[in-house]
Amino acid sequence: MLQTPLTNLQIEILELYSTNLDESELNELKTVLARFYAEKAIREADRIWDERNLSDRDMEKWLNE
Repeated sequence: MLQTPLTNLQIEILELYSTNLDESELNELKTVLARFYAEKAIREADRIWDERNLSDRDMEKWLNE
């Protein structure tokens, strides 16, 4: 018996594992997951950017440090 309950994501992934995907479907799923997390990261970066009133000039300065 598990000490901690599974998260909704873990349950969903376990259910997905019962499906036998071919290589192209598996690659498509990996792309979907990567895009999902990339978009989340971009939204958070945009939120922080706006919250701190950062500009393109700030980014250029960081890139040249």
